[in-house]
Amino acid sequence: MLDEQCIFCKIIAGEIPSKKVYEDDWMCVFADVEPKAKVHLLAVPKSHFKLLSEATDDQMEIISYMLTKIPRIARENGCENGYRLIINQGEDAGQTVFHLHIHILGGEPLGDL
Repeated sequence: MLDEQCIFCKIIAGEIPSKKVYEDDWMCVFADVEPKAKVHLLAVPKSHFKLLSEATDDQMEIISYMLTKIPRIARENGCENGYRLIINQGEDAGQTVFHLHIHILGGEPLGDL
């Protein structure tokens, strides 16, 4: 189910343009509009839920599915030598859009955190 107020739900619905690189029944992957690396993609579940800590069993199944798809998507989008995955959990972690999403960063050496 989509949330009418959520920017990621609007991207998934096609109401806001994006550079989508992958889409299937469960997830959508598109370029971040404010990239923090040469490659910066966002993997977003098509069902709206806010936090990993609040995910139901069904939502955890979607996250697991997404994690199986990300390696190929990352490789096909310029992350052949590795990539970093980030899930921000809440405001203190820097989450600004409260629709769970996985950042995929790579395409260059990222260095230490």
